[in-house]
Amino acid sequence: MNKKINMPTPLVEMDGDEMTRILWQMIKDELLFPYIDLKTEYYDLGLVKRNETNDQITMDSAKATMKYGVAVKCATITPNQARMSEYNLKEMWKSPNGTIRAALDGTVFRAPIIVKGIEPCVKNWKKPITLARHAYGDVYKNTEIKVPGAGKAELVFTAEDGSETRETIHVFDGPGIIQGIHNTKKSITSFAKSCFNYALDTKQDLWFSTKDTISKKYDHTFKDIFQEIYDAEYKTKFEEAGITYFYTLIDDAVARVMKNSGGFIWACKNYDGDVMSDMVSSAFGSLAMMTSVLVSPSGVYEYEAAHGTVQRHYYKHLAGEETSTNSVATIFAWTGALRKRGEMDGNAELQDFANKLEQATIQTIESGKMTKDLALITSLENVTVLNSADFIKAIRETLDTLL
Repeated sequence: MNKKINMPTPLVEMDGDEMTRILWQMIKDELLFPYIDLKTEYYDLGLVKRNETNDQITMDSAKATMKYGVAVKCATITPNQARMSEYNLKEMWKSPNGTIRAALDGTVFRAPIIVKGIEPCVKNWKKPITLARHAYGDVYKNTEIKVPGAGKAELVFTAEDGSETRETIHVFDGPGIIQGIHNTKKSITSFAKSCFNYALDTKQDLWFSTKDTISKKYDHTFKDIFQEIYDAEYKTKFEEAGITYFYTLIDDAVARVMKNSGGFIWACKNYDGDVMSDMVSSAFGSLAMMTSVLVSPSGVYEYEAAHGTVQRHYYKHLAGEETSTNSVATIFAWTGALRKRGEMDGNAELQDFANKLEQATIQTIESGKMTKDLALITSLENVTVLNSADFIKAIRETLDTLL
């Protein structure tokens, strides 16, 4: 390739922490800069910078994402007590993913990257299963009380005009526990629209599952909102695209998923989505082989790796030891963002490059060149285990043959 691919509109680039930050730079140096006239609006979301700016930089990156429509994000540290002292933090800053998710009002879609030689534990899964997780409310914003002894627990809603609605939760004859959860119509509506838009975007069937037979008001509201929006705004579009939407109970969905061959989107409430996405990713092989994209109802996209910052490898790297860290999810975060930028700008060259880079990554692994984590689970014989840098260089060699 002589001429670099032109990229008139920038995408938002969010740098991260630890080993993934090292891979981030390697990916840009080896797989992007030689081929693309890469334009990004850069935000350093590494913990040091977040601490320096009192986390303002995270909010700024979210605003920039809304402006440009596409972002790519490196994995970041969500600090705990140990990180407070390690990084000498002013406070325990919140998860950047949570902050960006709230700012964009988005839904997270996660899907496995399918590679020959890394077989799913569920033998009939042939195509990726994409998990769409609602990211607001429920048990994650709960209020809890430990009941000390006998008494009556009530659910009380006081309207703005002072009028009250009351329901008895339980009359306790001894100690127990109570939990209050909530959600909002606005958030559920955003979740539904993001799911319908993403299904159309990727031309996949959409399933949605809750437990409305037991939760006749709470879960039923989710079901109703999805159905109303589908009927009013998406039914015709889905029919034209040749895809379907259907609702089923969560237990029925679990049973169906196990027997299905894949190739659909499964939308779940917050907790269900948390648990099921881990089950699906683990059964497909590895978190390092998962794509993750945050989609807002207004059509803003933020691509990231579904895993953490690979702390253990980073400490080895700092000590001058060789690491064999899997960069596939981070490469696919870049390809997802570049493809989407290309789609939005009508830039076919950029889209083609993103597709070829994904192809090169998969072909490199299927030819038997891979990182240690994949070598441990592959069914391929006589594989070559490469270190972090050499794996990326091997992808570059494959990419050059494709271009």
